[in-house]
Amino acid sequence: MKSLFFTLSLFFAINTLAAQNGRFVETNGVSIYYEEHGSGEPLLLLHGFTMTHEIWKPYIEDLVEHYRLIIPDLRGHGRSTNPSNTFTHKLSGEDMYGLMDALEIENFKAIGHSSGAMTLTHMATKDTTRIASMVLIGSTTYFPEACRVIQRSVNMESMDENWFNYMKHLHPGGEEQIRKLLGQFRGMAEYYDDMNFTTPYLSTITAETLIIHGDRDEFFPVDIPAQSYKAIQNSYLWIIPNFGHSMPSPEGALGTLFMENIIMFLDGQWN
Repeated sequence: MKSLFFTLSLFFAINTLAAQNGRFVETNGVSIYYEEHGSGEPLLLLHGFTMTHEIWKPYIEDLVEHYRLIIPDLRGHGRSTNPSNTFTHKLSGEDMYGLMDALEIENFKAIGHSSGAMTLTHMATKDTTRIASMVLIGSTTYFPEACRVIQRSVNMESMDENWFNYMKHLHPGGEEQIRKLLGQFRGMAEYYDDMNFTTPYLSTITAETLIIHGDRDEFFPVDIPAQSYKAIQNSYLWIIPNFGHSMPSPEGALGTLFMENIIMFLDGQWN
């Protein structure tokens, strides 16, 4: 019992220290929490919906050798605020440009997962000059009906205890904050203008783009990233077999291959 108590105390102490090292930027009506690691060329890392900057922690050791990492919490997630209780990927993109402006970073590279990748799509079409290259993981250009069915079904009561405890660890606002996020997630099922990228619109993206997608993604079928690959001028498509919507674990063969390929791509070693 003492050993367990010590382990838990150390875990929360480490995370508290990490939080103390983070900073906030006021932009677009919200306060965005972010952390920085390393130096050199800036690399923006954006998490998926209901997640936080913490999903990138297992990958920091590999990436920090190459880049200055900028790792924020999206609006309403983690320690970032969202007084309006409104989330769209377009607004999220404006938040992220506000963050980079505050850091006086004009040009950068980026990786996004799910909502983080959708945020990057908005950013790359809003301003075609600032993102040099980006990796879109588990992304989409629109919400198909199968996705909307899942979105409408999500609520606090349907989640198991382990998931709820994990969410409480990620989000300091506890149950109230989690309920707001789930409400926003359900609300996405009724949005038809936020994620609605046509081929001509995607073709304006100039950033070199790596699209990574699992062939078992329960939200977005593989024909969506295939269409994005065809539309984005300078893009690559990597379909991972027998893989879903989540991020690969950094441990194991797939996690190693995942990170090796991303670093090679961002370093410009693909042509």
